[in-house]
Amino acid sequence: MPSPLSLILASASPRRTELLREADIPHRVVVAAVTEHEDPTTDPAQMVLHNARLKAAAVSRLHPAAVVLGADTTVALGERALNKPADLAESRAMLRSLSGREHTVHTGVCLLCPTLGLDEVHDVTAWVKFKTLTEGDITLYQALVNTLDKAGAYGIQEGKEIIIESFQAPISTIMGLPVEFLKARLVALGLLERLNL
Repeated sequence: MPSPLSLILASASPRRTELLREADIPHRVVVAAVTEHEDPTTDPAQMVLHNARLKAAAVSRLHPAAVVLGADTTVALGERALNKPADLAESRAMLRSLSGREHTVHTGVCLLCPTLGLDEVHDVTAWVKFKTLTEGDITLYQALVNTLDKAGAYGIQEGKEIIIESFQAPISTIMGLPVEFLKARLVALGLLERLNL
């Protein structure tokens, strides 16, 4: 019988923890003490791959026998990354720029376990189409949702009826952790049944 493994989520995101819990993937959380690269002129896919690996590597150095999961998400409008806004004015500008348009959500997913020789990173994407927003819609949305805490100034799990016209399933990719993709990778690697806390 293969020995049990622990999965560590290298993220402080409560949404990612919740998605793992809902998918019945046993895990614990160790927050990575790193400074993420968030230059909006960087290629969005490269940025999330870099940050996901950065987080996973920082925690993996401390827990080399565990499977460490790093993840990072950004919103890309064309080639430009829309990271977390600095203030409500920038949040409003981001929502205005997304209004009536389709954009791409990139989530980098990194799995590291030096003991197993596991080292892989993936860019998982989904498209989102915004409704055409009025200034009143944006004000209402900002009052309902903490837009400063979210790439692109929105979270699809809150108030989506105000801003979202349509999106590519599964919704977990847009929320910040594509658990369906992750679960499939863990199964393919023969790791899912070995995970415990």
